[in-house]
Amino acid sequence: YVPPQIRKAQEALDDKKREELGRLKKMVNGLINRLSEPNLSSISGQMEELYMANSRKDMNDTLTDILMNACVTSVAMPTRLLMEHVLLVSILHHNVGIEVGAHFLEAVVKKFDELCKSDAEGKECENLLALIAHLYNFHVVHCLLIFDILKKLVSAFTEKEIELILFLLKNVGFSLRKDDALALKELITEAQRKASTAEKKFQDQTRVRFMLETMLALRNNDMRKIPGYDPEPVERLRKLQRALVHSSGSGKDTQLRVSLESLLSADQAGRWWIVGSSWSGAPMISDTKSQTQQKLHVGKVSSKIMELARKLRMNTDIRRSIFCVLMMSEDFMDAFEKLLK
Repeated sequence: YVPPQIRKAQEALDDKKREELGRLKKMVNGLINRLSEPNLSSISGQMEELYMANSRKDMNDTLTDILMNACVTSVAMPTRLLMEHVLLVSILHHNVGIEVGAHFLEAVVKKFDELCKSDAEGKECENLLALIAHLYNFHVVHCLLIFDILKKLVSAFTEKEIELILFLLKNVGFSLRKDDALALKELITEAQRKASTAEKKFQDQTRVRFMLETMLALRNNDMRKIPGYDPEPVERLRKLQRALVHSSGSGKDTQLRVSLESLLSADQAGRWWIVGSSWSGAPMISDTKSQTQQKLHVGKVSSKIMELARKLRMNTDIRRSIFCVLMMSEDFMDAFEKLLK
């Protein structure tokens, strides 16, 4: 039961909070709508001030919602626009704290996984994949996540997945080669194996062949064979990022080295990659009720000893076992050995 005066206070508080969040959303939306490469410096500065003045959770939720609405649509978004939005997240990730990038990344990955399962017709998957690719380009996330996504796409290997593999490799292929050439080589081998077994499945073999050619061009470091590959826009924005990030540790030490599985199971297993992230459960400790209790065998025990143990309230298996060992051992060495067992 909640008394009426406390109920009124809570309702007033909720209304006040709703009003504050509405005002915050308007301010963030106004900044995001004006976002472009020339004014990125002033907008990132204003966003940092908002982070200092408001709760981080409210800011993270608001920013993620607005960016997702702006970037994830059923039509393909311009690459430049996506890059500028992700660059803003990257600057805040380095200047404000890693929870900014972590919150946005988790939302993007979960939405991508959901859309992949639902077989959506639009270009949402490509837009989400582009966001993940640029989060990697601007050092928010480690290549481990990109390889996890590529492995997942290669294991499914339908026409839609082939398109997504090509799209991702075109965006980040050479960076992946630089970061982990061995993992890329293994991925190419797996894709070749999948392509050879799935040859009869596809009517149109040209996309599969094109994907394999792209992969071989990556392996051989041949940029000319990848049509439309232009690293210049990313490099230019990386220079801008270096200029706008305050700390000298703006490079790969702040990258989130998190796997796809960890991100998808964050609600059940906690977020170990965010320092101080509270977790009410205990994922490392399995449920004790479901565990079969380990019985300690100390040979045949007389009913007299068991009755004595019951009288002395030895009410668990382990207590009874220790009591029996102490009562029935021949000497201290015998007791020591039995206790170890």
